[in-house]
Amino acid sequence: MESYRKSALAAHGITAVFVQDNCSYSKRGVLRGLHFHAPGREQAKLVQVLSGRVFDVIVDLRPGSETFGEWLSVELEAEEAQLLFVPRGFAHGFQVLSESALVTYKVDSEYDAAAERSLVWDAPELAVPWPIKPPLLSERDQGAAGWAEAVAELR
Repeated sequence: MESYRKSALAAHGITAVFVQDNCSYSKRGVLRGLHFHAPGREQAKLVQVLSGRVFDVIVDLRPGSETFGEWLSVELEAEEAQLLFVPRGFAHGFQVLSESALVTYKVDSEYDAAAERSLVWDAPELAVPWPIKPPLLSERDQGAAGWAEAVAELR
């Protein structure tokens, strides 16, 4: 399987230069996100599921965007060899639907812990229909910011 070809992505308007690869392993029901980076430190991501299946969500956090605050979801599964591009300025999260999942993603800027932010997964302003409730959350994601707090920093 060919999982990355710069020219093929460029043909679809994706010109990000990826500088780091990340990988996470999670069990059924784990929800990671919604993660984003502070203004000026945003990351674009290219997400792929190597094993299992996830419910993946991106949220537009770009101030002034016509789609600010809107979200998109897609189920990604390893057997389909799908890729999801997450542009800079979007929050990203996923929930594992299979018994486990191995998710990899390329990013276009190196990890910066000081710039990392989290938006609460169940923000009523978004009303994302996460499939497994209650989700399993990391300590970090349990302390994620609410909608008003998260977007206040963006303006």
